Amino acid sequence: MTKKVIAIDLDGTLLQSDNTISNYTIETIKKIQEQGHLVIITTGRPYRMAIEYYKILGLTTPMINFNGSLTHIPEKKWEWEHSIKIDKKYLFEVLKHEKSFEMDFIASEYRKNFYVTNHHPDTIKPELFGVKKVTPNMVLIPEKITRDPNALLMQTRAKDKYQLALDIKKHLNDAIEVDSWGGPLNILECSPKGVHKAYALHYLLKALNKSQDDLIAFGDEHNDTEMLAFAKVGYAMKNANKILLPYADQMTDFDNNQDGVAKQLEKLFL
Repeated sequence: MTKKVIAIDLDGTLLQSDNTISNYTIETIKKIQEQGHLVIITTGRPYRMAIEYYKILGLTTPMINFNGSLTHIPEKKWEWEHSIKIDKKYLFEVLKHEKSFEMDFIASEYRKNFYVTNHHPDTIKPELFGVKKVTPNMVLIPEKITRDPNALLMQTRAKDKYQLALDIKKHLNDAIEVDSWGGPLNILECSPKGVHKAYALHYLLKALNKSQDDLIAFGDEHNDTEMLAFAKVGYAMKNANKILLPYADQMTDFDNNQDGVAKQLEKLFL
């Protein structure tokens, strides 16, 4: 059997609603890896928020973070590492409209650190950034922004985050990508123009000398549309947003709280 590249989103896909991975899923993915298939975490999350799951699953493969802005092997030097930045001028423009965009917070994300606005501190969950507490040195003030970030992360109070994403893109003359996370949080993320999960997977397949025909993908949300369309077989989770369905080839029989990814992999390979 040809060894497959299996791209898996985290929130709303591999992770259960409480942000855990079941022992059944962990063991299933380890068995898949033992067969020689390559499991690739492909997430909007920054490295800090994904590395725990990478280690739990016993992965040694590349990981894709920030919706495709960073492709790397965690904690290793890798000649194919690929990092793309978003011009910081777009952060400053979004900051000007923090109130009209109904933002709880806006964060400038980098591989190893972040800065986040603190106008509504009660709405910020530190674990969202992979830390125990948001300290003063993590607070976003314009003077700290001297580097272009990998992504912008925003939590909004807007009732329709999908419409807000469109509004932000229009306001910025369609110069960046704005997508939403899966799961219960009202999260939007901005990436460089033309950068998304499919972009990173296309790059990764070349680095691994693999074909698009070798790619299987699992996702549940708007930021997975390009990935599922690009994959030879793209699975939308049973709990997937309806926006995603036209881009998927199939739907899993079970949702993320029922180990939908693991059960589908078991059916395919075990």
